Amino acid sequence: QVQLVESGGGLVQPGGSLRLSCAASGFTFSIYTMRWYRQAPGQERELVAAITSAGGSTSYADSVRGRFTISRDNAKNTAYLQMNSLKPEDTAVYYCNALRLRQYWGQGTQVTVSS
Repeated sequence: QVQLVESGGGLVQPGGSLRLSCAASGFTFSIYTMRWYRQAPGQERELVAAITSAGGSTSYADSVRGRFTISRDNAKNTAYLQMNSLKPEDTAVYYCNALRLRQYWGQGTQVTVSS
């Protein structure tokens, strides 16, 4: 069956870095656009970053541009989100999403930025 499994979340101090991974299985990963969303308590889910199927194009929310980098390895069926210069306002549950004619979601991984 289709699975998206996020990992790499945790507690980090402001200014620190984390790398999230999203391991995909059960569908043809290489033809799907991959996206990372996040949702903070009491807020709507927000699109953070996206990458096209071959990785040729990326896009970012204004709030993370210049600090976050999305990438993918189609040979490993895995997408990544490198997060640098983390701020307390980056605290949220981060979700991996695969989009083509339908979309799939992971279960989320918690990122907490706090001193």
